[in-house]
Amino acid sequence: MANKSNKGISINKLALGDYQANCYVVSCPDTGEAVIIDAPGTAEQILSSVQGLKVSCMVLTHTHPDHTEALAELRRLLCVPLALHGAESARIEPPAERVLHDGEILRLGSHEIKVIHTPGHTPGGICLLHGKHLFSGDTLFPGGPGKTASPQDFSLVVDSITRKLFRLPDDTLVHPGHGPDTVLGKEKKEFAAFSSRPHPTDLCGDVVWLSS
Repeated sequence: MANKSNKGISINKLALGDYQANCYVVSCPDTGEAVIIDAPGTAEQILSSVQGLKVSCMVLTHTHPDHTEALAELRRLLCVPLALHGAESARIEPPAERVLHDGEILRLGSHEIKVIHTPGHTPGGICLLHGKHLFSGDTLFPGGPGKTASPQDFSLVVDSITRKLFRLPDDTLVHPGHGPDTVLGKEKKEFAAFSSRPHPTDLCGDVVWLSS
């Protein structure tokens, strides 16, 4: 468990479940309002991290099972809206209460979190941006993009990363869906090395910028 402060908000990171997916509890100390990003592991593990907070909603970066293990139980116990991109909505029952769109703003007390649609790993994958903190789901990890199922999906996730995420400042801290944090400037440099080399046209799957 890790706690970080970002100009008045608190970020609590929990690595949960068999695949150690990251759940983030982002809260506003001034109001006690909190947002849960992704729902791996068990509801009990996540609920213990929101004691004393007022959870206003849950957000899924995407709907793969390792990010949704605790979702059904959390929805039952918290009774707060679930938000996700429309391209993921058919994968969730009952349907999410809120469908998100690229560029939409989520409110967290006096703070704003921007939704960035980043398809490729999944059709409705999203990242969430607050200041210089980027919650990247499985779109971007330290050293490479999220796993893709086809060359078309790989091209799509690279486009999402380069066209949307790499426009952000180099000192943007990336909080991925698995593993440790990274800094966007590092990822830009490693991608530049990747893009300087030729690659097979059918490249996809687990790609690493410096060795693929």
